[in-house]
Amino acid sequence: MTENRTNPKVDEYMNKEQKWKEESVKLRQIVLDCGLTEEYKWMHPCYTFEGKNIVLIHGFKEYCALLFHKGALIQDPHNMLIQQTENVQAARQIRFTRVEEILEKEMMLKEYIKHAIAVEMAGLQVEKKTDINIPEELQIKFDEDPTLKTAFNELTPGRQRAYCFYFSQAKQAKTREARVENCIPDILAGKGLND
Repeated sequence: MTENRTNPKVDEYMNKEQKWKEESVKLRQIVLDCGLTEEYKWMHPCYTFEGKNIVLIHGFKEYCALLFHKGALIQDPHNMLIQQTENVQAARQIRFTRVEEILEKEMMLKEYIKHAIAVEMAGLQVEKKTDINIPEELQIKFDEDPTLKTAFNELTPGRQRAYCFYFSQAKQAKTREARVENCIPDILAGKGLND
């Protein structure tokens, strides 16, 4: 491992890691072998190339993973990349439950990391979905109050999608209506769902 590219905050993270320590240490070594710079972002080890995010190491309850920030653009000849949820547009994960899996796939992982670097160097961008389906309950409020519609349209597309997803996830119309009503003050204030 090249010491001059390591970050003391990641050392702390690795020392505190309990469930996926051995896996995280091995993933760290693999990523650093690919010439990336180690940073600590979003409370996880993050690896960059010329200041651009390439890959992140993170652990979950059931697995640990390498998360490729622009994974949707990476060639996946071994069918290892996983889209976390249908709403994740750019990122993709490669998941592990044992260090042996990482050891078996080390050369493949380095291929994926090198391809992720090439994607970043080429300046490629993931084409974001821009279509937003406005739930009926929100549209009714827009019709009643044009100021609300204007405020909503001034939100970032991500915030708009988050609200629409939150509203539409409720099974009953009554719950959807209540969610819309409760969020109106935040929308009017220019805030996102979780701001």
